[in-house]
Amino acid sequence: MAINKDSNAFTFLFASVMVIIVGGILALLATSLKPLQTENKNQEKKKNILMSVGVMSKDDDMAEANDLFNEYVTNQVLIDASGNQVEGDAFGVDVLKQFRSLGANAIDSADARFPLYECSVDGTTYYVVPMAGKGLWGPIWGFVALEKDMNTIYGATFDHKTETPGLGAEINTTDFQDQFPGMKINNGSKYVYIKVHKGGGGETDPYGVDGITGGTITSVGLQNMISNTLSIYAPYFDNQKS
Repeated sequence: MAINKDSNAFTFLFASVMVIIVGGILALLATSLKPLQTENKNQEKKKNILMSVGVMSKDDDMAEANDLFNEYVTNQVLIDASGNQVEGDAFGVDVLKQFRSLGANAIDSADARFPLYECSVDGTTYYVVPMAGKGLWGPIWGFVALEKDMNTIYGATFDHKTETPGLGAEINTTDFQDQFPGMKINNGSKYVYIKVHKGGGGETDPYGVDGITGGTITSVGLQNMISNTLSIYAPYFDNQKS
């Protein structure tokens, strides 16, 4: 029986078969590439943690992150929204994914978990806090390293996915990030966190940095990200100090 290739039935059947074949190939590729994608994501997270304590830089090969992470990260802690240490896989917590799911509600959610990484570099201890928030066009995230006093910022690294080039995207530049080392998050009696100043003023504020010109919404989002995140860790820091 001859097949009428000009018929609607043949066209529908052919299209259906192609969809099944292409869909199967794409599913196979996605499944086979997932372990590699997961490994790359983990390496990137480790590199960012190490960048915040000065062990790695942006130009370093990400493949070095695994060995360096095992060498310098001496402890990983997981806390709940009340700042209490809980059991669980700290590295396995994706703070960006959690933020996308819970947003500001993460602060009050019994299910939210927040990791803390303890690093030892040349005999000095640092505590790295991962954080996530919302910029102008999408999520922003970062890692802030505190010195042993759990008050002085040692280093900070921030990044984004869709902020405007030359404006909000500048949060991932060294010019912006280099303002943070040496700043305090507690004035001795209360936590003050960090204020991102619009139009300058950060140079005269011991608890503030200059915002990004033309990137006001991203700057405010980063300020909120830092304050919201550190407010969760503050009770844990106080408990550790006492």
